[in-house]
Amino acid sequence: MFVDRAIITVRAGAGGPGKVSFRREKYIPKGGPDGGDGGRGGDVILVAEEGLSTLYDFRHQAEWAAKDGETGGATQMAGKDAPPLEIRLPPGTMVVDDQSGQILHDLKPGDRVVVAKGGNGGFGNEHYKTATAQTPKHAHPGFPGDEKRIRLELKLIADVGFVGLPNAGKSSLLAALTRAHPKIADYPFTTLAPQLGIAELDASRRIVLADIPGLIEGAARGAGLGHDFLRHVERTRVIVHLLDAAPLDGSDPADNYRTVRTELAEYSPALAEKPEIVALNKIDLLPGDDAGALARRLAGELGLDVRTGVIAISAAAKTNLRPLLERLWSMLHPRPAGPAW
Repeated sequence: MFVDRAIITVRAGAGGPGKVSFRREKYIPKGGPDGGDGGRGGDVILVAEEGLSTLYDFRHQAEWAAKDGETGGATQMAGKDAPPLEIRLPPGTMVVDDQSGQILHDLKPGDRVVVAKGGNGGFGNEHYKTATAQTPKHAHPGFPGDEKRIRLELKLIADVGFVGLPNAGKSSLLAALTRAHPKIADYPFTTLAPQLGIAELDASRRIVLADIPGLIEGAARGAGLGHDFLRHVERTRVIVHLLDAAPLDGSDPADNYRTVRTELAEYSPALAEKPEIVALNKIDLLPGDDAGALARRLAGELGLDVRTGVIAISAAAKTNLRPLLERLWSMLHPRPAGPAW
């Protein structure tokens, strides 16, 4: 199950209390104070671990607490520091202070971030002796650790994101290109959560693909899956804009394209400027040579190159999928320009 949001409370450990103790040795009836300091409380550390892709573990555990430091000992022996509590999260997780709304961290692969610091241990009574108070009978109880209520928001990190209206065939395309097994059916919003897959062109070339829930008109204002959709697609490097060649509702593919582009631009101009491939899907449902003619006509209507602006594919029949992957690879890994002679 994919879970992309969670609110948790993190609590660092408190410092251990200092020790009240006095030297007790043979022939030294009035030994001085020798209470040791308390140990430091454990930090709470967020670790971005590759291979994780969901916040599911946080759905049923809302509180995460590190251990407290140990109490100081006699003979000026310090208490043991508590170990840190490591919370493992998927890369791409935004950590937000739930009260202020401030973004605390944006976790990248391999990041280790202290989100709550453990409290310092308290002084033992050995620290409180003075010329006038040579037998102090008190010690510091230790300092509390930080406590925060944080919001976790996962944004997918994928090379390519599939966008398009519901039923454009995004899940079918992901299944055809990768070993992912998304739920597929002919009704809107079959995909309610993003799905990831890896397409292997060969042994050394891989592309991470994301099938993201279908976009509807008004999504930039929160309609449908709205911001959930847009939040995930904004981290992809290239967009595959999938269009249904034969929509069941009789709508025009060019109009459907404009609807999605409008929503992308309203949500984020930077998102709308990402490199894009327009793919006309379900050409297996078209008779004869209509697919090529429709792709050329659609490219002309959208102001794209008539020959290369729209690629006609079929996820179901696996038509033209290899050329699609090769084009994506060349966009993700452009060849450096040659020397000017």
